[in-house]
Amino acid sequence: MLIRRCAVLFLEPREDLDIDWAALFAGDGALGANIRWMALAAHLGEEVEVSLEEMAALGGVGLTLWQERGDCEQKFGEAAIARLLQTGLLIGDEAGGDGGDGSRHAHFRERDEVLRSQNWRPLSATAHMFSRWGDMRVDKGMQFPSFEELVVSYGTPPGPAIERAAPADAVALPVPERARLDDTLFQRYTGRNFDGAAVLPLATAARLLQRAFGAQGEREMAPGAFVLKKLSPSAGGLHPVEAYVLAQRIEGVASGLYHYHPVRHVLEPLAAMDTTQTAELAMRMVADQDWFIDAPMMVVLAARVERNFWKYRNHAKAYRALLLDAGHLSQTFYLLATEAGMPAFVTAAVNEIDIERVFGLDPLKDMVIAVCGCGKASGAQDTVEMRYEP
Repeated sequence: MLIRRCAVLFLEPREDLDIDWAALFAGDGALGANIRWMALAAHLGEEVEVSLEEMAALGGVGLTLWQERGDCEQKFGEAAIARLLQTGLLIGDEAGGDGGDGSRHAHFRERDEVLRSQNWRPLSATAHMFSRWGDMRVDKGMQFPSFEELVVSYGTPPGPAIERAAPADAVALPVPERARLDDTLFQRYTGRNFDGAAVLPLATAARLLQRAFGAQGEREMAPGAFVLKKLSPSAGGLHPVEAYVLAQRIEGVASGLYHYHPVRHVLEPLAAMDTTQTAELAMRMVADQDWFIDAPMMVVLAARVERNFWKYRNHAKAYRALLLDAGHLSQTFYLLATEAGMPAFVTAAVNEIDIERVFGLDPLKDMVIAVCGCGKASGAQDTVEMRYEP
């Protein structure tokens, strides 16, 4: 068998502190420290603890050229090589493996090959894969302390504005004149009290989707290389962020999951659900933020990374550009919802792993960034909303 190291790998030392009873009784320091090394491999998306012998093997087996397994075993030991293959930190070129575990080895190789094919920046791939949530709920740490509780715990926060020059040196600016866009800007707010019975009119949903995520034009920049014109900016004009819809109560649209096609302006059905299932999924998607779940339409913003990384290969700014793209789209969505007389929301506190599963997304190819939504306000103030008060 030929082997090589996985494409993206970082090693992190973890320090565990504990009471050193022997030192304490001897009159020395009471705390002892234990250092563990954790391997963070983006194609796995989960941590693997490794020994010093295994670390040496990882440092001695390259990520590009295949090497004979037997030669590596002679250098680093059979046990170390076997475990690294078993955990997926080393990749084998054959489907077969130790103990007949061929499918496991094939899976690791397939995941590693997918990662290599997407042209990720290694740090970006690692940050993405290890910051995803799965089944994060209130009872598992998804807590939202009040401002009062935060002040008690941490003191007052840094001030809302800073001064970088003496007040006497500041240049006074004229008060802005009222303009047409102001009505929409000042009415925009994040909704946290949606009407759980209201239905989103189909015409409103169609306008929201087409103006926020749809193509307003298409141009061929080179043979086979097309770019879209949308109403929000995108790095390189690539517009890699896709819109996936959870329809709960949209007029004329069956409840369930859809993909919005930005050129054809259609909803492509992915899975049918009843209203109980959509409500439960909405709660899981937004990690128990129950003030959002009554929105009749939710939209998952997921970047198709190969579209962006086709141009920005292994680029230090490519990951940041994807996040900016989603931010631009969410603000356009907000303004369109405001124009229609509705509040909207966007949140990055989402269960990406749960979203990936239900929509059939591959986290190495489809980067779930945020969930936004909108709907009619209930008129209640069960949860605080920050609205403009003239």
